[in-house]
Amino acid sequence: MSLAIVTVLLLCAWTASELRSTTPLVDIRAVRHPAVAGANIVMFVGGIGMYLLLTLITRYAQTPRDAGYGFGLTIFVAGLVLVPFSVLGFVAGKLTPRVGMRIDAPMLLAGSAAVVGGGFALFAAARPNVAELFIAMGVLGFGVGSFSAAMPGVILAVTPKSETSSAMSFNYVVRSVGYSLGSAIGGLILAAGTDTDHLFPSDGAYTTAALVGIGAMAITTLTSLALARRRSSETNP
Repeated sequence: MSLAIVTVLLLCAWTASELRSTTPLVDIRAVRHPAVAGANIVMFVGGIGMYLLLTLITRYAQTPRDAGYGFGLTIFVAGLVLVPFSVLGFVAGKLTPRVGMRIDAPMLLAGSAAVVGGGFALFAAARPNVAELFIAMGVLGFGVGSFSAAMPGVILAVTPKSETSSAMSFNYVVRSVGYSLGSAIGGLILAAGTDTDHLFPSDGAYTTAALVGIGAMAITTLTSLALARRRSSETNP
């Protein structure tokens, strides 16, 4: 709690310093633009959801079968579960700019968030086989790859060229904070689902965490759609 209070105070002090500076590291006024602020909210909440599922699946795969679920995979074999994430993330990153020529970036964000939510739904509904973990991880990778590739288009469209670097850097920091918080929330849910006389959390704790992730991605999708509507109204008054 004390650390959280200190963090908030330091953030407020840093914000005040940046607003007074003639050469700020980050132009807070530019970040306050509705489209940029909305993109950062999307990145923050989306980052929570995306990293939540990433940590859930790898931990689930390594859980020994004696726990009543899991596959007892070694660290090396469990790492192979990440391969679909990497491959499909790369594919999505290559395809998204081409699709972005026909679809606005906020709509791509909404679609990507929905894909990530689909990965959560797959994990929550069906995970008795390792193959299903591979599929869920592949869906997550495609959604994350597309999401990350579409995000710059939302920010750069409304940011002055002189501020693009700071705006994107700020968004990257927001994403990192979201990732860290997502990992922490996942651990908190699993800890809450672990009985005092058990070493591993219950299988239901993973389902609960997946449902939380679905909620996070639903918020991300709706916020992205709101950005798309705002972009549409500004383009076609």
